[in-house]
Amino acid sequence: MITDPIADYLTRIRNAVMAKHRVVEVPASNLKKDITKILFDKGYILSYKFEDDNKQGTIKIALKYHPETKAPAFRSIKRVSTPGLRKYVSTDEIPRVLNGLGIAILSTSKGVITDKEARRLNVGGEVICYVH
Repeated sequence: MITDPIADYLTRIRNAVMAKHRVVEVPASNLKKDITKILFDKGYILSYKFEDDNKQGTIKIALKYHPETKAPAFRSIKRVSTPGLRKYVSTDEIPRVLNGLGIAILSTSKGVITDKEARRLNVGGEVICYVH
């Protein structure tokens, strides 16, 4: 049993990048699907595919690397809020990752969104992770 599925999801991606894998497969959930869509929209992953097997389903993520240097698209992906210690922020406390070069992914009343969108919509929420 996994106590923190989001940390497991981020760790699988991190380990696949360190091992230079092209594709990583993770168990699906609605929150993981939303995070995957944000990572794709912001250019941190190449593509993704949701596979439904009449149970939990899986997410296949194609990782993105630089064509010449083979460096991954992101340097770090870090879990912030954990089941044991949740990290909630109000609108004026939304963190800036690397002075705006990275993104913070938040779970808000408006759905799972980035830090920039949360500032624009003027909502706070739970900080899920930092990506840069």
